[in-house]
Amino acid sequence: MSPYRTGRPFRRALRTAASAVAALTLLLGWFTATGSTAYAQQAAATATTASTALTGKAVEIRGGDILYSSSGTRCTVAFNARGGTTTYGLMTGRCARGATSWYADPALTVFVGTTEGGGFPGGDHALVRYTTGTAVTFPGEVTLGPGGGTVDITGAANPAVGQSVCHVSGGTGLRCGTVTALNIVIRYPDGTISQVFSANICSDSGAVGGPAFSGGTALGVLAAGNGNCSSGGTTYYLPVVEWLAKYGLSLY
Repeated sequence: MSPYRTGRPFRRALRTAASAVAALTLLLGWFTATGSTAYAQQAAATATTASTALTGKAVEIRGGDILYSSSGTRCTVAFNARGGTTTYGLMTGRCARGATSWYADPALTVFVGTTEGGGFPGGDHALVRYTTGTAVTFPGEVTLGPGGGTVDITGAANPAVGQSVCHVSGGTGLRCGTVTALNIVIRYPDGTISQVFSANICSDSGAVGGPAFSGGTALGVLAAGNGNCSSGGTTYYLPVVEWLAKYGLSLY
């Protein structure tokens, strides 16, 4: 069980067999939005990072933090990873597509890296290749939201039905539940993603791209959700193990 559970009893969702494949059509507009409305809550959560950037102190970018592009896009970094001597941030391809340069603050004063690889359709993966030799550092941790501290992420694993999982959900911070199904297919008007897993956790309108983990182990990257954190819902995640294997990366 994860040590990051909220203490409330979780509702048991109807579990499907691990090999079942479900088809899901998601029509909620915030899944593909990249403008100020979709990420307003998360922008508030990163006010400290932006303020730090502007005061000239050391800036730290972790999983769960937002980066800002020169094209106006705001995307969440799910996890930081390494390939050889290069450090990367993992993002969803739907959010990062069309953006090239990324900054730590909305004023675009602290440059952190460029988009490399991935995209959508044809997958939902993207990488930010971080720039070295700057005042910005990239700890292998996840931010738990305003006032919530951090968790050190040291590895990744495939999820299992019934496993405890938590995610960082926009401005509402940490939320936890259990994995309910594997091998789900999500169909969007402009593409399809597969091998997605789900959990009985709600997610809000600033959650896409956020990290999902169990203890110090990364499980997934938040891709979509049904419902909201007022009425409950289900959230869907891209598996991290597949992502790391695709690009030859590891967590640290």
